[in-house]
Amino acid sequence: MKTFFNVGDIGDLDTALEEAKQVKATPYAWKKLGENRTIMLVFFNSSLRTRLSSQKAALNLGMNPIVLNIGQDSWKLETQMGVVMDGDKSEHLKEAIPVMTSYCDIIGVRSFAGLSDREYDYNETVLKQFVEYGGKPVISLESATVHPCQAFADLITIEEYRRKRRPKVVLTWAPHPKALPQAVPDSFAQWMNAADVEFVITHPHGYELDPAFAGSARVEYDQMKALEGADFVYAKNWSCPGVTNPSQYGKILSMDMGWTVDDAHMAVTDNAYFMHCLPVRRNMIVSDSVIDAPTSLVIPEAANRVVSAQVVMKRMLESL
Repeated sequence: MKTFFNVGDIGDLDTALEEAKQVKATPYAWKKLGENRTIMLVFFNSSLRTRLSSQKAALNLGMNPIVLNIGQDSWKLETQMGVVMDGDKSEHLKEAIPVMTSYCDIIGVRSFAGLSDREYDYNETVLKQFVEYGGKPVISLESATVHPCQAFADLITIEEYRRKRRPKVVLTWAPHPKALPQAVPDSFAQWMNAADVEFVITHPHGYELDPAFAGSARVEYDQMKALEGADFVYAKNWSCPGVTNPSQYGKILSMDMGWTVDDAHMAVTDNAYFMHCLPVRRNMIVSDSVIDAPTSLVIPEAANRVVSAQVVMKRMLESL
């Protein structure tokens, strides 16, 4: 495995889920695999679960993790080509990337969408430069459009808690005071479309995900109707993807608190489990009563971030 960006990179999902079970049951069984190997984790943006789970997964495999916070531990880096570097950015990615990869065997990159230029974001301009100039396997630790380690952990969690062979999984938009990227819902949709589940996306008009990620999912604009009979409810905010109106890309189109997942919403489900990637704005995205209920999976879901990252790193090590 040379890159981990999309669901297709993981191969057969059943095989990957079985491997995840083995890794979770015996996390130190492959400790020799990463001996004398180094992974560099590059963060252009803040992180809690991604940073910690990636470090833990690397240590479980015997690797040496190096964490680099761009702009704090390093110079600020220029990401665009052809610019006159007369501002506050002292180094260009074109030089920085091959230097970084000369110190490691695998590199993970976290770089959020800027939400101002849709073409720049959806071309994955930053992430692709790490592939082009680095020459080492690259893991997206959340990029402009995808967060595959999160989506893989979500699928592992659904596999562990599902009560029926083909559960109904609903991805619901919820309000948030800040404009957020589409990476988490994009990847979640992509992975659910590939899994053996009944998948529904619900959101207000104008929040349609890019077809490359929404795929064949049923889109329902009536949230309560979408939630009827659901087995898993995944709440997440995202800003306008700009599919129908590119000029609105990255904008907040709604702050309708009626979309906050509360007891009334969960009452129409089939005693559904609640999921969220965290961090979560309580009583904006979800009510206290729902996230604190026994059916909330946010902590097991976060714990599975180690498992998903470890499976990916294990496969990359095996391909070196």
